[in-house]
Amino acid sequence: MTSTTSTTPQELTLSDLAPRALQSEIRAMTMECDRIGGVNLAQGVCDTEVPGPVMEGAITAMREGHNIYTRLDGIARLRKAIADKVRWFNGIEVDPDREILVTSGATGGLHAAAMALLNPGDEVILFEPFYGYHASTLRSIRVKPVIVPLTAPVSAEADWTLDMDALKAALTPRTRALILNTPSNPCGKIFTKAELEALAEVSAEHNLFVFSDEIYEHFVYGDYVHISPATLPGMRERTILISGFSKTFSVTGWRLGFLVADAKWLGAMNYFHDLTYVCAPAPLQHGAAQGLEQLGTEFYKQLAIDHEGKRAKMVAALEDAGMKPYIPAGAYYVLADASRLPGENAAIKARALLARTGVASVAGSAFFREGHGEDLLRFCFAKKDADLDDACARLRTLEL
Repeated sequence: MTSTTSTTPQELTLSDLAPRALQSEIRAMTMECDRIGGVNLAQGVCDTEVPGPVMEGAITAMREGHNIYTRLDGIARLRKAIADKVRWFNGIEVDPDREILVTSGATGGLHAAAMALLNPGDEVILFEPFYGYHASTLRSIRVKPVIVPLTAPVSAEADWTLDMDALKAALTPRTRALILNTPSNPCGKIFTKAELEALAEVSAEHNLFVFSDEIYEHFVYGDYVHISPATLPGMRERTILISGFSKTFSVTGWRLGFLVADAKWLGAMNYFHDLTYVCAPAPLQHGAAQGLEQLGTEFYKQLAIDHEGKRAKMVAALEDAGMKPYIPAGAYYVLADASRLPGENAAIKARALLARTGVASVAGSAFFREGHGEDLLRFCFAKKDADLDDACARLRTLEL
């Protein structure tokens, strides 16, 4: 007699991570803005003009047949140009053949570095307000983000500041790394040398990696100075410097970034980036290389000057609209007080502002722990002047 065992087929379900991998509030506001034909200050698309050498370099590369896979870590020309740039701008000597990975955006660089250096169950410190993609990247590989709040400015002109007591209280035996974003999205914070030295001391004491997202390194205003933590004594080996070309060259849709790391870590990062992306887009690498080769220091100085002017327009319009802005030291976003707008949370306030003025912003809660940032909205000012002027005029029609 033959017996049969009856089994119930496993139910088809999403992964444990999928229910939390929802569309970001930034994307949601962009879609709503597009639907009504508004001015999008929500997403950091940076739609200013692409520098001529960058565009021409990419077009020429396509025509010359550079349309196939590159070496997994990027073309030699671009890696050399990055090494030259990191030397003159950051003061860091880098081996272009062993310490640079050209990535599919800075986000692709962070993902590859996190896969190479972190394990499920590890904890990583993020400073609040934080960029949501940083937290989501960690969660996607089952690493726990631990949020440490920065101290909010006491005035519109003051910067957010590091609370070392809060940081030390957040450290546990499972803490593996810190993520810095300097200058920061969304608040424009620039970590000072004293703050970076304090973080370096903690990193050495607890043997932590530092993932340093420096994508806004050329958007620095007034007397502030950008310093990469990799330049501090003892930090070169443990710092993963992540940057790119999306913001500097206004090519956010090209998805082209890079990371700099000690050679002992780079091989594993190469592996994970290759596994996910194979390589960064080939002809666009040539465009970025030509930009680095031909655009001198005056280009970067003018970039900061131009955006400082855009910042002034944005701040003035927000003040006139009755939303007190926190003036950023860097990057190209402004956080503003939206407490006078209707709605019980920031997402509803953002939609109320969009309905009244046609200007899209992002709920501040997208950059904070649950229950925080509900009276803040974020505005991006990296826009063409005509669009920015339109948005400012619309904001001034707001009656609170």
